[in-house]
Amino acid sequence: MNNSSPRGVPSTGFVQSAISARGLVKTFGKLRAVDGVDLDVPRGMIFAILGPNGAGKTTLMRMLATLSRPDAGSATVMGHDLAQAPHAVRAAIAMTAQFASLDEDLTGRENLVLLAR
Repeated sequence: MNNSSPRGVPSTGFVQSAISARGLVKTFGKLRAVDGVDLDVPRGMIFAILGPNGAGKTTLMRMLATLSRPDAGSATVMGHDLAQAPHAVRAAIAMTAQFASLDEDLTGRENLVLLAR
């Protein structure tokens, strides 16, 4: 028996989420941009949020990065509560804009390090 979860992530006997959200809501006037999102992303998992323009993807990401406050619901990132520990959340993540300029001569990691500075 292997003591690893899929993709070689060590098993700890329980799943600790990198991101966990319950009932996240964000409204802009009468527009409900994010409508009660529930989400669990295990540590070490590659995860994508897909949808058409206007579906609320960017708004959800802005909430998870503490750049926008949810109107309802709760979430944790790396075990840190968005509302109670926003500085700890920001210290645990990195985020880049959709149209970031990448250097084709650098590796993916090198581009991320460059953008993080």
